Amino acid sequence: MFKMIYNIIMRGDNLRLLVIEDEHSLRDSLVKGLRIKGFSVDDAKDGAEGLQKSIDENYDLIVLDLNLPKLSGFEVLRELMDEKPNSRVLILSANSEIECKLKGFNLGANDYMIKPFHFEELEIRIRLLLHREFIQKSTVLTLDELKFDTVARTVSVHSEQISFTAKEKALLEYFILNMGRLISQQELIEHIWDESVDIFSNSIRVHMSALRKKLKLALGYDPITTKIGEGYVLNEKS
Repeated sequence: MFKMIYNIIMRGDNLRLLVIEDEHSLRDSLVKGLRIKGFSVDDAKDGAEGLQKSIDENYDLIVLDLNLPKLSGFEVLRELMDEKPNSRVLILSANSEIECKLKGFNLGANDYMIKPFHFEELEIRIRLLLHREFIQKSTVLTLDELKFDTVARTVSVHSEQISFTAKEKALLEYFILNMGRLISQQELIEHIWDESVDIFSNSIRVHMSALRKKLKLALGYDPITTKIGEGYVLNEKS
């Protein structure tokens, strides 16, 4: 059981994180490292910016420093929990005092890590906080003859593997998990991309087009329907 959960939580696709950290070099390292691990990551350099993004956007988890300019981490946490009490927050701080830890937990934080830290431990803690997002009855998603192994990250039709990019897999997984439901472009941006994407660019359209071509080639039909001005719907062949 533990091995299965461990394998499942090693995925980061479709998860959007916010890193609120004023130290530029650390913030940059965290963002780059977490993106390499498959997360979509936004960042903020002070408490005011971090709080605004936390309220305006939907993040699966927020990594929060405490010693921040403009608003302290505690102030950010307090106001965030007033606005979005179900937010997941991992505090990352150099303050190891028990009083500081207790204050963070009392304000609603889910975890507390002391600086300096090992990135590998931070990654595991983030995934443990989020692993319930991945626990399903089966780790293999299906779309007619297509099978998507969400642990191995492989897609196949009649046991023949089909090549998809990481972004295409993230899109496919999200569509299968939301089969039959209208999904807007804005929803895709919020769950599959981070804030670096230009909503006026062709990036989303290009990835969607590539995904649909591969699905049509593999299945013999295009399972995704475009609702002009509204979004997309994925359905199995009727």
